[in-house]
Amino acid sequence: MTNLWIVLLCLAAAGLLIGLLYRMQRKHVPFTKRVFAALGIGIGFGALLQFIFGVDHSVVKSVNDWLSIVGTGYVKLLQMVVIPLIFVSIISAIIHVQSKTGLGKMSATIIGILVGTTAIAAVIAISVSLFFGLSSLDIQAGDQEVARGEYLDTKVEEVKDLTLPQQVLEFLPVNPFLDMTGARRTSTIAVVIFAAFIGVAALGVARKKPEHGKMFMSIIDALHAVVMRMVTIVLRLTPYGVFALMTKVVSTTAPAEILKLGEFVVASYVALALMLLVHALLLAVSGISPIGYFKRSLSTLAFSFTSRSSAGAIPMNIETQVDRLGVPQSFANFSATFGASIGQNGCAGIYPAMLAIMIAPSAGINPLDLGFLAQLVAVVAISSFGVAGVGGGATFAALIVLSSMNLPVALAGLLISVEPLIDMGRTLVNVNGSMTAGVLSSRWLGQWDREKFNKGL
Repeated sequence: MTNLWIVLLCLAAAGLLIGLLYRMQRKHVPFTKRVFAALGIGIGFGALLQFIFGVDHSVVKSVNDWLSIVGTGYVKLLQMVVIPLIFVSIISAIIHVQSKTGLGKMSATIIGILVGTTAIAAVIAISVSLFFGLSSLDIQAGDQEVARGEYLDTKVEEVKDLTLPQQVLEFLPVNPFLDMTGARRTSTIAVVIFAAFIGVAALGVARKKPEHGKMFMSIIDALHAVVMRMVTIVLRLTPYGVFALMTKVVSTTAPAEILKLGEFVVASYVALALMLLVHALLLAVSGISPIGYFKRSLSTLAFSFTSRSSAGAIPMNIETQVDRLGVPQSFANFSATFGASIGQNGCAGIYPAMLAIMIAPSAGINPLDLGFLAQLVAVVAISSFGVAGVGGGATFAALIVLSSMNLPVALAGLLISVEPLIDMGRTLVNVNGSMTAGVLSSRWLGQWDREKFNKGL
């Protein structure tokens, strides 16, 4: 049998599995159950492809190429609605906040939680790295790792000479319409700032010219309803996207590569699990059931795990917070949007801190030096602003931290073979951190709806 027929047979099998997911939808199986069914089916189908053909076989590549229409296509549709959603949601959140004081408290609390938990994430990463004794000196570099290191050396030129004030200036939207295309690393936060300016300006207009303010509010409310309807349409495709994305991850991840860097993979997931525990503890201390929270968030966390895109998860993030977690729309809009660009606990907290500890011995630095560790935590927290919320954002975070600490960035290329596997867990923690920020901030400021939370399942 030629490869073409084998590919067609595999695609027919994938089509049957997608049909099964569609049948579950028609039978009104709960959304979360369908997402997890898709996750399990994707893992099984991907493992079967790898078992029969191997990781690098042309059949596996062709099947994943066709399935990318479903998987990558789904992520692109989500990314399509992200910027309109951010823009309209931030304006809507601001014009519906009762006062500027309320707006200031809300945004400051959310950002404080995001940055504070990122600092905690750095401490956890440092502790886990030291416990496992991670060191780049123990990893052998192949051709792939060397090439990746050379690439990172070229990319560091984009960030290494930027001072902290210059990094802050990078957030400002000189051309907001260019930022709406996602052209810059800091485009997401720039759109947030632009939308915030419009929202604050609209509040001023509403006070001086109520008729204009009322008209503008009606327009924004209508736009917000349309955008949220678009989001709802796209989110219905989640199980199919999760199936295709998971199939690709499992079928193309070589066990040998994982085993080669197994200690780093295990250490990374231990750190990520501990960070999720910190989130749970913060919720529990605030009088919110962590078990109830995670039950209501599972489908969003499953998507973030498979998609590796914090920005792509924004629509699901907002919907979950509002419909299942009892968070007001304004808090959900701010926390989901800020969380995709500021204080990412996984990509901007755990990952760069672990890399710094690993690489320090190769630069003649004692990773147990208290001065070095204190500086590392501070740099990680500060540099967590403006990290891109898509796949690759962790690379920029690592480049900023390593260059700020005068550590060789090329050594980060040693981890390229397990990067996708680790990035899945990092993105899950990023998204969970932003949802936790929304729940905690609304709880602390007396805006959390416990009754809605209790009905969220």
